[in-house]
Amino acid sequence: MNIKDYVRKKAEKFFEGAKTSHDWEHTLRVCSLCERIGPVEKADMEVLIAAALLHDIGRAEQDASFGAVCHAEKGAQMAEPIIKELFLSQARKENIIHCIRSHRFRGKCMPETAEAKVLFDADKIDAIGAVGVARAFLFAGEVGAKLHNPDIKVEDTKPYTREDTGYREYKVKLYRIRERILTCEGKKFAEERHAFMEEFFKRFTEEYDGKR
Repeated sequence: MNIKDYVRKKAEKFFEGAKTSHDWEHTLRVCSLCERIGPVEKADMEVLIAAALLHDIGRAEQDASFGAVCHAEKGAQMAEPIIKELFLSQARKENIIHCIRSHRFRGKCMPETAEAKVLFDADKIDAIGAVGVARAFLFAGEVGAKLHNPDIKVEDTKPYTREDTGYREYKVKLYRIRERILTCEGKKFAEERHAFMEEFFKRFTEEYDGKR
């Protein structure tokens, strides 16, 4: 059994009709980042790629609940029947589940294995830089948010509402991602992407205010 091909076929089905900010393309980008970071960090690549392909299969459940359901926890549950069929040791199967459960930025479960740390980093790296900015505004559009909301303090805004703008996502989450990266190789990607994103939002607010 080719584990990557098998898991890919199973995972892709969960993304039919998915919102574009967290669609199958996001999963494939995370996999590509894992393939670049994983070998440097001496990760078990079969475990890592299987987890990367499955990490967001619970996302639709979270979106439908307007954030009440944790997609990492739900995804770990949904992945169990798929992982059960893999020709891997029980320890490696459990590691895949752990990777999925611990990949979320706002999650309660912290990544403990090398594979979980790489997946966490790859998922976060895709949320910053040019792609991250684009995804932030895509998500804002999905929840019906405005382009910008300068009259309300970010601390007083709520997710999954018209206040959940791309700039809000930057201030409450994206700006802090660089500090949360766990692997040495991941930090290299994050530094470059963070610098671009910081410059973009500086320019964005200046243009929005009519200063440039």
